Amino acid sequence: MTETPTLELRGIDKSFGPVQVLHDVALSAYAGEVTALVGDNGAGKSTLVKCIGGIHSADAGDYLFEGRPVQVHSPRDAAALGVEIVYQDLALCDNLDIVQNMFLGREKRRGLVLDDSTMEEMAAATLQSLSVRTVKSLRQKVSSLSGGQRQTVAIAKAVLWNSKLVVLDEPTAALGVAQTAQVLELVRRLADNGLAVVLISHNMNDVFAVSDRIAALYLGRTAAQVKASDATHAQVVELITSGRSGDLGPQNTSKGAAA
Repeated sequence: MTETPTLELRGIDKSFGPVQVLHDVALSAYAGEVTALVGDNGAGKSTLVKCIGGIHSADAGDYLFEGRPVQVHSPRDAAALGVEIVYQDLALCDNLDIVQNMFLGREKRRGLVLDDSTMEEMAAATLQSLSVRTVKSLRQKVSSLSGGQRQTVAIAKAVLWNSKLVVLDEPTAALGVAQTAQVLELVRRLADNGLAVVLISHNMNDVFAVSDRIAALYLGRTAAQVKASDATHAQVVELITSGRSGDLGPQNTSKGAAA
């Protein structure tokens, strides 16, 4: 792990009209690690992710990428840095096959025609690099895939473009036990391949199964960011529900983030 976070957010504020959703939020995500972002409904997780992805611009605060201050005002800005976000709806087209989905909007061309062979080779290489073995054919329609396979395709699509940071929004929601295990294995493999991963999840078992760090939001503020090994299941639940747990709380945020 490098000393400099791939992503570092400091003092992020975001308001929509008179409603302030994020207050002085801090978050760090390191290459080779999974950072779980947890919080109750309405804690500000979705808004923060949209600020990371350039859908929303923060009203105040610093956005640092690989130690450099950057300006991210659109998804194109985020993608140019190497930030890819897999939202809960996955944004896949059921009527297209796996290759077509992975290159949707970024198709490779040879002259005026699509370069199908190159796209298929790149898609296969990406899935192989992630040790994905559950997909039988790259030309399967997405409509024929299971929930776990769809999630796998969405994640593979995100890492196809030399991404450095991948944000996963509830990747195991509505999946069965076996499919959840497959997706969590893939999440861990992303980090082991050197990417910084931010995992949003309500499932504490999933969080502790794959995460190196846990960042908890409470009512739009950073309650704490700690190493997963330094917190218990009960402490994280308490951070989510009340904003502090024993020594873990707002006054210890900077210390936890630097741990």
